[in-house]
Amino acid sequence: MKLNRPERINGRVPVLSAADAVDYIPDEATLCVLGAGGGILEATTLISALAEKYKTCQTPRNLSLISPTGLGDRADRGISPLAQEGLVKWALCGHWGQSPRISDLAEQNKIAAYNYPQGVLTQTLRAAAAHQPGILSDIGIGTFVDPRQQGGKLNDVTTDDLIKLVEIDNKEYLYYKAIAPTIAFIRATTCDSEGYATFEDEVMYLDALVIAQAVHNHGGIVMMQVQKMVKKATLHPKAVRIPGYLVDIVVVDPDQTQLYGGAPVNRFISGDFVLDDSQQIALPLNQRKLVARRALFEMRKGAVGNVGVGIADGIGLVAREEGCADDFILTVETGPVGGITSQGIAFGANVNTRAIMDMTTQFDFYHGGGLDVCYLSFAEVDSHGNVGVHKFNGKIMGTGGFIDISATSKKIIFCGTLTAGSLKTDVADGKLNIVQEGRVKKFVSELPEITFSGKIALERGLEVRYITERAVFTLKEDGLHLVEIAPGVSLQDDILDKMDFTPVISPELKLMDERLFINTPMGFVLPDAAN
Repeated sequence: MKLNRPERINGRVPVLSAADAVDYIPDEATLCVLGAGGGILEATTLISALAEKYKTCQTPRNLSLISPTGLGDRADRGISPLAQEGLVKWALCGHWGQSPRISDLAEQNKIAAYNYPQGVLTQTLRAAAAHQPGILSDIGIGTFVDPRQQGGKLNDVTTDDLIKLVEIDNKEYLYYKAIAPTIAFIRATTCDSEGYATFEDEVMYLDALVIAQAVHNHGGIVMMQVQKMVKKATLHPKAVRIPGYLVDIVVVDPDQTQLYGGAPVNRFISGDFVLDDSQQIALPLNQRKLVARRALFEMRKGAVGNVGVGIADGIGLVAREEGCADDFILTVETGPVGGITSQGIAFGANVNTRAIMDMTTQFDFYHGGGLDVCYLSFAEVDSHGNVGVHKFNGKIMGTGGFIDISATSKKIIFCGTLTAGSLKTDVADGKLNIVQEGRVKKFVSELPEITFSGKIALERGLEVRYITERAVFTLKEDGLHLVEIAPGVSLQDDILDKMDFTPVISPELKLMDERLFINTPMGFVLPDAAN
C-alpha cells in the first residue's frame, strides 16, 4: 500500500493537528495502537480524532486493527471509540476486555476477530519489523490458540488461519503469522524538532519502539502524540527511546495526562520520586486478602515472579505487611520490575519500581522459563485443571499475557473465589463464614475453550495450585486434588456441592493455616528457595 505523507522540511518532523493527521489514513489500512489500561501510553487525541472523522465523514473505511495490550477503562475509552460499523473490519488483539465496545462488535459477528497471546503478538510485531513472516513458539500449545482447537479465532465470521502447527526435531510449535501494520498511533512525553522522543513522564515503554519499527519498515506512517516539543538535539541520548527517523507525524497535546482523569504527572508513578513505604498499607481481612495471604505461602526467597490483575494483585501488599516484600521480585508483563503493585484498570502503574523493561523483552524472559512463580486470577477451572479466562458468560475478554506467563512459569498459582456472583463472606473467630453463596459455579466439568492447559503443564513438569478463599487444590495426573479447606466451612455443603465435578480428596487433607484467618500480621517467614 503506497501512502501519502507530509514531507519533512530541513529535517523537521511535520507537526499537525490530530484532525489533520488522521486525514493521512487511507481505507483498508492496518492500524496498530499503543497503550495499556487506564490511559497508559494511550494516544487518546489521535484515537478521538479518528473516531470523530469516521462519525462525520464515514472515512477511512475497513481498517484492520492491531492492539497488543488492553488499553481502555472497561467502558468507553481506549479503542472503544473506534467501534463503529464500517470503520473496523478486522481486529487482532492481545486483550479485548478493556475496550468492550470493540469486543461487542466481535461478539455480534460484525468484525473478524483474533486473539494472540499478548507476548506472542508483540513478538510478531518485532518479526514484522525485521520482515520475518512470523514466529515459532511453543507458547499456546494445548490452548484455544492451538489450530487443533480454535486457532485464536473468536467468532463465526473469522475464517482465515493465522496460526499453524509445525514440528521441528520431533517437537511441536505454533507458527504465528506476523501482520505488518501500516499506521501507528504511539505516544511519548517529549520530542525534539526531528522527532526524537523520550518517555520521562510515562509509566512504562510497552512496545512503542517495536511498533514504530514495524510500521516504518513497511512503508507506513508513524503518528506520535506528545505533551511537548523541544529544540533539536537537546534530549539526553540515553533517554531517547524512539529515534526521529521512525516518526512521520507529531501531534502535540499540551493537556496530555499520564493516566485517565488524574493530575498531568504523578512523579511516584513515573519513577522520579520514591514513596516512603514504612507506613504499611493493611488490606481488610476479606476473601481477597485470604487468597493473597495463602498465595504468599508459595513464594520463596530470591524468587522472580509475575503478578496478574485481579484478585491475585494483593500479594505484594500482603508481603509488605509481613515484612518480606524485599526478599523476592514481582514483575508485570508490561515492563515493571519490583515496586508496589498497582490495582485496577491502570494495572502496572507501580510505585518504587526497580526497573522498567520494554514489554517485548519482558516476554522474552517469561517465554524462556525465567519466572519461578506466577500469580494469575482465574474465571473458570475444569476437572482436568484447565483454566478459562479469555471468554466467559458470552463475553470476549482476551488472554492478555495469561497464556505467555502460565506456559513456562515453574510454579503456577491460580487465584480466585470458589463461586462468583454476589458471593459474600465474613472472617470471624479464626473461621470463614459463607454469608451469601455466589450464584455461579467457577469449577465446571468441562471448559468449552481453554486458556491454560493442565495436560501441557504436567507434561512440562510445572507445579500448579488453585487457591480460593475456602479451598486449595493441586494438579496431578488424575486431576485436581483437594488438599486444604478453610476452618468453619463444610467439605460437602460449601465445597463439593459448589463444584460441577468431584476432585480427588487428598488423604492428607488439612485445614488452611489458621493464621490466614486472624486480623493481625501472620508472622510469616519466607522459606528459602530450596524448600
